[in-house]
Amino acid sequence: MTRRDGRRLFCFGLGFSAHSLIKHLRIADWQTGGTARSPEKVSALKAEGIDAVVWDGGALDEPVQTRLQAATHILISTPPGEAGDPAFAAAHQLIAAKSDIQWLGYLSTTGVYGDTGGALVDETAPLNPSSPRSQRRVDAEAQWMSLFYDFGIRVHVFRLAGIYGPGRSPFNQIRSRQAKRINKPGHAFSRIHVDDIARILAKSIANPKPGAVYNVCDDEPAPPAEVTAYACGLLGVEPPPLEEFETVKERMSPMALSFWNDNRRVDNRKIREELGVKLAYPDYRSGLNAVLAEEQT
Repeated sequence: MTRRDGRRLFCFGLGFSAHSLIKHLRIADWQTGGTARSPEKVSALKAEGIDAVVWDGGALDEPVQTRLQAATHILISTPPGEAGDPAFAAAHQLIAAKSDIQWLGYLSTTGVYGDTGGALVDETAPLNPSSPRSQRRVDAEAQWMSLFYDFGIRVHVFRLAGIYGPGRSPFNQIRSRQAKRINKPGHAFSRIHVDDIARILAKSIANPKPGAVYNVCDDEPAPPAEVTAYACGLLGVEPPPLEEFETVKERMSPMALSFWNDNRRVDNRKIREELGVKLAYPDYRSGLNAVLAEEQT
């Protein structure tokens, strides 16, 4: 089959979300590829027909440069580190010099908003990160967006809520007997099914709005204890006992504690009104039902 319009997607980081996008786009028969850290992962991706190459986060070698030069669409799904965003450091000059980029997407996080005390935040809300990890995301967003302001590159930023999907959901913790239910009154998290991430990105690719920022989450922020209880019900097992946050927080890792210290509800109206997105999984119940059904096939 002849590929249409010579559309070539290159992903820095062929992880959970990027892989889902590629599966979604290949319906239209794109050329797809990107980077992975290990030869083993590259081999597995190549077996799926994805043109993957090894990249260790440093300078771009010739295979990566060649593929990036040929790309018409670019997705950045690698996280920044303490020294900054490795993809930006390695690739921004090459990207800034390209005149044929139709779309560039950067996957960020809703953590850039910090703690709002449970208040609803949209894309116009101030950025107030409450951890060094989230501050690095704020900095990376600004770096990628500078390519739009300074060079006219068609950059889009996507602030993702908690991602789940087949193989990465509360079912994993329940089956491994590591699930917990923690009660913190008034606290809720936003989520997004990985397949809906792919739909949102594909909608943006089809209707680019350079310089746009989008919250990527479902319609129903919910307490994690409620989600875990629902997942246990689907598996037919008793949910773990409810524990109070104040009694368990001392045993949490710094990363886990940072999530619990931030309480916000995320507004997703923009993806619906500007991109025309209709979520397949608008709440955790529909999403978990679909995950379990897929895992059982």
